[in-house]
Amino acid sequence: MHIVIMGCGRVGSTLAHNLESRGHSVAIIDQDADAFRRLGPDFGGITVTGAGFDGDVLRQAGIERADAFAAVSSGDNSNIISARLARETFGVSRVAARIYDQRRAQVYERLGIPTVATVRWTADRMLRHLLPEGNVEIFRDPTSTVSIVEVPVHKDWIGRPVPALEEATGARVAYLIRFGIGTLPTASSVVQEGDQVFMLVTDDMVATVTAVAAAPEGAQ
Repeated sequence: MHIVIMGCGRVGSTLAHNLESRGHSVAIIDQDADAFRRLGPDFGGITVTGAGFDGDVLRQAGIERADAFAAVSSGDNSNIISARLARETFGVSRVAARIYDQRRAQVYERLGIPTVATVRWTADRMLRHLLPEGNVEIFRDPTSTVSIVEVPVHKDWIGRPVPALEEATGARVAYLIRFGIGTLPTASSVVQEGDQVFMLVTDDMVATVTAVAAAPEGAQ
């Protein structure tokens, strides 16, 4: 995949290195050329000096062939404008924006742009939005036995009851993030488009739970 990142701060540079270490092609944009020093001499991707909401700058970064775009600069307005430009003008299917204002983040979630509003776990959450495979652990109990992981769910599960997903995976859905707001599922809850699903698992069941949730119902 080719992934374009706007913002070469601590999050952007960490994200760039993580993506590159996974074998992806990376381009990173920042208005301050000195910011690229955070990448170090081993970074093999593209660096572009300029504003991430400038079409010409985005083209230099390869936005026209990009599979994903992450806006992680220090400005909410810049992040959301560039994210919408990447999606609406250049047709990038996977777009995520870092937003500092939680209330604004909820608004943009409703517009269909995944946002990350908290500082903690930002790089890992961005990886989850850009690379749908796998899962992100967000909690582990003190005995290191039970954890909560965000599990990518196949589109065929949309409209299906949460209990059906639990029965198929053998794991409990701890909570959902819907329209940017945490929701506790009930027996009558159904999976909706855009839901982020967080499940309680043990280490020995993570691979099975992930595989079942990522496949159409009944495929496993």
